[in-house]
Amino acid sequence: MKPSDIEQKHPRLYLEVCSHSEDPCLPLHTSIALFLLSYCECKSFKVFLVCTKPGSPQTFKSQLPESLEVCDIELEALPPLVRGCRLPAVLDETGTLCRAGLAVVLRHIINTTTEADPGRNDVSALLGFKKTCLKACAEVSRWTRLCEIGIPSAVEELLNNPTVQYLQLPLAILTLEQRLAEPVKVHNDDKIRRQKLKQQKQKESNESSEGQGKADAESQPRQSVQACDGLELRAALAKLSVDSVPSAATRETSEIRKVKTTDLPPLEHVFAEGLYFTLTDVVLLPCIHQYLVRGSIQAHAVGVLYRLPHLLRWYSRVQEVPGVLRAAKACGITFFIPSLSSPPGPAIEDIPASQLEHEHQEMTTQLPFVGGPRPTMTKLQENGIEAVFAPHPCPAWTLPWDHLPEAINPTEGKMSNIRAVRKRQQLNNLVAMVTELARPGNTVVDFCSGTGHVGIVLAHALPDCQVILIENKEESLVRAQGRSAELGLENIGFIQANLDYFTGQFHIGVALHACGIATDMVMEHCIQAGAAFVISPCCYGFIQNANKFSFPRSPRFQDTLTYKEHMILCRFADQTAVQLPPERRLIGKQCMGLVDLDRSWAAEAHGYSVQVMTMEPESCSPKNNMLMGRPAQKSELEVGVRQVEAPGHN
Repeated sequence: MKPSDIEQKHPRLYLEVCSHSEDPCLPLHTSIALFLLSYCECKSFKVFLVCTKPGSPQTFKSQLPESLEVCDIELEALPPLVRGCRLPAVLDETGTLCRAGLAVVLRHIINTTTEADPGRNDVSALLGFKKTCLKACAEVSRWTRLCEIGIPSAVEELLNNPTVQYLQLPLAILTLEQRLAEPVKVHNDDKIRRQKLKQQKQKESNESSEGQGKADAESQPRQSVQACDGLELRAALAKLSVDSVPSAATRETSEIRKVKTTDLPPLEHVFAEGLYFTLTDVVLLPCIHQYLVRGSIQAHAVGVLYRLPHLLRWYSRVQEVPGVLRAAKACGITFFIPSLSSPPGPAIEDIPASQLEHEHQEMTTQLPFVGGPRPTMTKLQENGIEAVFAPHPCPAWTLPWDHLPEAINPTEGKMSNIRAVRKRQQLNNLVAMVTELARPGNTVVDFCSGTGHVGIVLAHALPDCQVILIENKEESLVRAQGRSAELGLENIGFIQANLDYFTGQFHIGVALHACGIATDMVMEHCIQAGAAFVISPCCYGFIQNANKFSFPRSPRFQDTLTYKEHMILCRFADQTAVQLPPERRLIGKQCMGLVDLDRSWAAEAHGYSVQVMTMEPESCSPKNNMLMGRPAQKSELEVGVRQVEAPGHN
C-alpha cells in the first residue's frame, strides 16, 4: 500500500527498517515503539516503515502486530518535517507538527491511548509519578540518556558486530545493573516501609522457614518472584490494578509506629525506576531481551547471568506484568526463563570501577567554591582577556506592534503588561538581527521556541522564508501551533524533539533565553549546519560539564582558567537582577560578557565571525546579552552590519 492510499485524518508514525547482516531485524527503537503500541493496544496511528536500506518490509511481518495498519515508504517520499528528524517520528493530522525521538514518541503514544480510552489506568501509569517518566531530555538527564541512547546503542553495536568479545559487558549494561541494586524511594513510601518492617518482624518468629524460603528464591529466581519481593511486588502490581495490597484491619502496633522513618527498612527495586512498572521498563525490555537472546552470548550465558543478578531478576519480573506476554507475542518476541542453577562460567573482564563512578556522577557534580569572582576576573585581565561588547547596529529598530495581528503580540498570553513590553523589546532585537541575515528561500529554526513568540513573529515578518519551531515541551508547542493557525501562517512548521533529534539543514538558528548549556547546544547545531545564529543566553548558573561539552569552551580560556574558576564566572553571571545593587549588577554583566566571549571564541575556531552585544534597551531583560555569528562565507561576502528597517516601514 502506498502512502497516498492512507487517509490523512490520522497521525502518522514513521519507523525505521533495515537489516543486520543477512538476518532481517528491526532496529531497537522501532521494536520498542511496536512493543508499546501492542502493549497499549493502540490503533490510532497509521504506521509507515521507512526503508533505510534495500529490502522489503514484508521480511519483518512476524515482528509486526497484526492489529496495525502498516505500509512502506521510501526516504525520498517522507514529508519535509519528518525528513529533517531522526526516527521514530509522528506527524500529526495537520502535517505541521512532528514529534521526533524515542522518548517523545513513546510518551505521545501513551497520551494518545489514554485520551481515546481514559479507563486505561495501566497505560497512564507508565508515565510514572507526576507523569515525568523519561520526560527530561537525554542531553541533560543521565538516566534518560542511559535508557534512550546508551543501552539501545550498546545492544545495536553487539548485533552489528557479532565477532566482538562478549565476555566484556558493556558499560551501559553494568550501569543499569548497578542502578537496579540500589534501594529506591517512592512518593509517600512510609506506609509501605512500615508494612515491610511488620512483615520482617513476623518472619523473625520462624527463622528456619525464612531460611528455606531464601534458599528456594536463589535457586529458582522466576518461580519465587513474589517470595523474593513480597510487599514491594504486590504494591507494584496494585498500581496496575492487577493485585491489591491488603489494607490492615487495625493500625500497626505501637512498636511499629514508633520506629523513625530513617530506621525503616529500604524498599528494593522491583522495576527499572523503582517500585512501579513504567515506560522505562517498556524501553529496556526489548533491548535486554535482544542482548540476552540475539547477542550471540549463549555460549557464555552462565557467566553473564552471574554478573547480572539484578538485571536477570528484573527480566523475569517484567514477564509477570499482565499485558507484557501478550504484547511480546504480537511482536514475535519469545521470552525465556533465566536460570542460575549452573556453576559460574568463565570470569568476565571487569569494567574499571572508575568508569562506572564517572558515569554515575556525570551531569550531577557541582563543584563547591568559596569567595567572589574578582580573583578569576583579575586572572583573566592579567592574561589580556576582558569582556568586550560590540555596538548594537540598530538600537532604535522596532516592529510595528500596533499594526500587527493580535495573535503575534506577547500580550496574547497570560503575561503582565510590563513583562509584555519587555518581551516585545527582546523580540525587536532578535528579529532585527535575523532580518538582516535572512534571504528569500532561507530556513530559519527557532530553537527552544516555547510558545513561539520569536518563531511566529519571524514567520510573519519573513513570508519568503520557512520557519521551524523546535521545543521539547508539548504543551508549549501545541499552543504555538494554535496561534499560527489563527494567523493563517503557511511558512511555519513545528517539531517536538530534543535538539539531537533534529538533523535538517537550515540557514539561521535563533534562540531567545536558551537556558544553561542549551545556548552551547544551539551554537553547536548551527556550526555543524554551517548556519548563522542569533542567540540570547540565559541561566548561566546552570552551565556545567555535560555529555558533549566541557568548559571553558575556547582554547585560550582553557589555558587560563580551570573548570572550577569558569563555574565561578557562570554563578556570578546570574547576579544581574534589577533588585541587586548597581555594583553587583555590573560585575554580573562583566561575568556574562566573559562567559559569552569564551563561547564566541569557540565558534570563531570554526571560522565564524561572532559579535557579543547588549540588547536595547538594556532594561528589556537582566539577561540582555546577544550573540550573532556568521559562518566564514557570509562574513567574507557581507562585511559589517547594515541598518535594518522595519518590514513595511520607511
